[in-house]
Amino acid sequence: MLEVETKYELQDKAALVKCLHDLAAVGGKPEQHADTYYRHPSRDFVATKEAFRIRLIDSVASVTYKGPKMDVGDSALKAREEIEWCLEPGDTDGSQMTRLLLALGFDPVATVRKERQSYTWPKSNSPYADFTLTIDQVDQVGLFAEVELILHDDSPEAVRSAGARIDDLAGRLGLEKTVRSSYLNLLLEKLGLDRH
Repeated sequence: MLEVETKYELQDKAALVKCLHDLAAVGGKPEQHADTYYRHPSRDFVATKEAFRIRLIDSVASVTYKGPKMDVGDSALKAREEIEWCLEPGDTDGSQMTRLLLALGFDPVATVRKERQSYTWPKSNSPYADFTLTIDQVDQVGLFAEVELILHDDSPEAVRSAGARIDDLAGRLGLEKTVRSSYLNLLLEKLGLDRH
């Protein structure tokens, strides 16, 4: 699958939530995320624009690989392959996967902690039924909203169309200030650290 998303700096969470309710979005329960990112022992993920992490959501672990970012021009839109799987039932907290990665020479870079609340449009007749919007309060970094679509077509036309749809929804929700950096890079910048 191809994840297409744009991130926005969020100034007024209450106003965004009101707009979401006005557009018939339904919020899920808030989740606590802890995303530990890893350095590959022989490949520079910064240069290749890849990411690999173990994510704990309310103490349930999964592994995510994010492929290189596609070239979508001079835009805050991100499009990339994402492969993710849950480590339950054998490794609920991710400790076995962590031991494996360390044994293979991977090094932890940093852990991004956030509270996330996701909003979706469950009605199939909604023009937004395939969107997910998340509100993220990221420790030491700030408050953000991400608008995301999952595509099964990685053609440039499909990505451009998804970007236009994301822009349209963001405009309806009053989201304006885009953010290009990942949460990991924002955290490392705040801490004065380097991903290499």
